[in-house]
Amino acid sequence: MSFTAGPRNLITDVSGLAVGNASDARLKSGVTVVLCERPAVAAVQVLGGAPGTRETDLLEPHNLVETVDAVVLSGGSAFGLDAASGVQAALRERGIGFQVGVHRIPIVPGAILFDLANGGDKDWGRYPPYRELGFDAVQSAGRDFAIGTSGAGTGALTAGLRGGLGSASTVISGGITVGALAAVNAVGSATIGGGRHFWAAPFEIAAEFGGLGLPQTIAASATDIRLKYRDAVPAENTTIAIIATDAVLTKAAAKRLAMAAHDGFARALWPSHTPFDGDLVFALATGTSGVPLSTAEAVDLYVAAGATMARAIARGVHAATAEPGDRFPAWSSLR
Repeated sequence: MSFTAGPRNLITDVSGLAVGNASDARLKSGVTVVLCERPAVAAVQVLGGAPGTRETDLLEPHNLVETVDAVVLSGGSAFGLDAASGVQAALRERGIGFQVGVHRIPIVPGAILFDLANGGDKDWGRYPPYRELGFDAVQSAGRDFAIGTSGAGTGALTAGLRGGLGSASTVISGGITVGALAAVNAVGSATIGGGRHFWAAPFEIAAEFGGLGLPQTIAASATDIRLKYRDAVPAENTTIAIIATDAVLTKAAAKRLAMAAHDGFARALWPSHTPFDGDLVFALATGTSGVPLSTAEAVDLYVAAGATMARAIARGVHAATAEPGDRFPAWSSLR
């Protein structure tokens, strides 16, 4: 089995998707939206102990609604859940949504990460700005978008380093494409022992996050557990992500895709899925390839999901940039 990156090495290599970012540098926070050109089959898997979500119950395979119009990732902790309202408003203006009688209701699940304590100015007055950031993110959506210190990754932090928004794609046998998008704000570390080498190094394609490979030994580093804050409290962290494919999937198969993508968290972050993270993966299947998968092809898809997610996480940390007032340095400053 051999994998290659798509032409953009972004989740938008999956046809039928566009991504928009909106950021506020003073706030040190932002919003990222994935728009579906046509409603996409969707699911979710939550494995972290402190999630913050909107409209995730409807994504379970036994519930009525099969597809969604967009998915939102936002900073701002619980305040950031307002971002989905802004996205919903923008889509309603475009006549997009689930038809109920004469009404159209855009289906917009979302998840948030905690970036309130990152040094940004959160004195926003009565109402938080996330609804407007969500609306603005829709206006900026396209196939090309910035990673690193952008969108939902604007104020993200990991153990000792800036986090960020990362994305990657993989083309597997038969031409099926898998794409991942992650806002990396983990309590753990994306690098080994606090150094420059990424845990995700075995999955790297074409030096996409530095090409350093693994260090000569990682035995001691593996037991050196680095946490963002040793006195962390629930909801101060979280990596939230989306895994997508152009394969034809049922809602149950999309759920399995989200589960498989969590393997990428475990490969790219140490530790992951802690009680202090809200680790979550949404899955989207656009079906634009028209290809239903055989059992063997399904295994390839799920393997690629984990590897692609690991790469997206590393790329988010690798691409982060230093900004005034940062709590932690960017990866690029390490020597």
